[in-house]
Amino acid sequence: MALSFSTTNKFLLNNQQILRSVLILSVRYKQRGHIADHLVEHHRQSPLGKLKNGAAVDAFPPKDDTTKDLRTTPHDFKYVYPDFLPNPIPYLRDRILEKLERKDMFRRRQQIDIPEFYVGSILAVTSADPYAPNRRHRFVGICIQRERHGLKHQFTLRNIVDGLGVEISYELYNPTITKIEVLKLERRLDENLAYLRDAPPEYCTFPFDMEPVKLPPGAGVPLNTIQVPITSTHWQYKWERHDLKGILLPSLPRSVRKAAERFGEPWRQWDIMRQYRTEIHDDDKAEIYEDIEKHKEDLAQYRIDSKENVKITRARPKAAGRKAILDNSNRSNMSTSK
Repeated sequence: MALSFSTTNKFLLNNQQILRSVLILSVRYKQRGHIADHLVEHHRQSPLGKLKNGAAVDAFPPKDDTTKDLRTTPHDFKYVYPDFLPNPIPYLRDRILEKLERKDMFRRRQQIDIPEFYVGSILAVTSADPYAPNRRHRFVGICIQRERHGLKHQFTLRNIVDGLGVEISYELYNPTITKIEVLKLERRLDENLAYLRDAPPEYCTFPFDMEPVKLPPGAGVPLNTIQVPITSTHWQYKWERHDLKGILLPSLPRSVRKAAERFGEPWRQWDIMRQYRTEIHDDDKAEIYEDIEKHKEDLAQYRIDSKENVKITRARPKAAGRKAILDNSNRSNMSTSK
């Protein structure tokens, strides 16, 4: 007996696999980017700071700038130590794992000096390479981006070598890195300089024998306000849709400008909930900063002890020890001859 299906039933029957894949993707998208409102409210009301003596449970004490036990962090903490900041998404955080990774990061910083640098600084990184001459590879370039958290923190250097753009991404705590040098310490107007890929080559060309630029003692980090023109005909991204301050765009068609205005989101700067979701609480920052300050003291003591051990080993009279061994051998030979 022939069955008669409607148009809707035929569509569902023929496209069942497509609908199933769309449903799975929508569920995965919600699991990745959506946070339930009750979880956000619970995280917001959780006691993140230290309560004063006598305060009620689940109540925040009033902020008083006169108290001496307040923990404060430097204003540029997220720029100086971006690798220590955890993931701002609440359900992706694991505080035990963060503490263990922080210990490993401190232990690595005892073996290698990791200087302060920013996006826009010019660095020279020396890494171990079994196929390079002397098994050392040194690359010089401008830092165009810093990303990821904890031990997985990465930074990317870009330079023009023989007319070709070369980019190398390094893991900051990779044990193959033997030395990190800051040739020129400065900051740029943007936190990501990926648009240098579409800029003229002179804006990211640096010699490999570049001499370090020293700053006067006590000087702050200079801000480079240069604006880079975009001359490439085929852009990697639609830069006009991003709020970039260090870029000069050519004259664009009216349709492109209209599309940029349509896709623009000027209300994001007043979105308090988005700011809450993408930033770390001040108490968490203060706790991390206390660990860093303690590590600095331990590191200074570790270096003092290591220098004393080096002095002790160097002060051993090697020649005197060899001479004593020869004298003992001569005495033994004389006694046997008698």
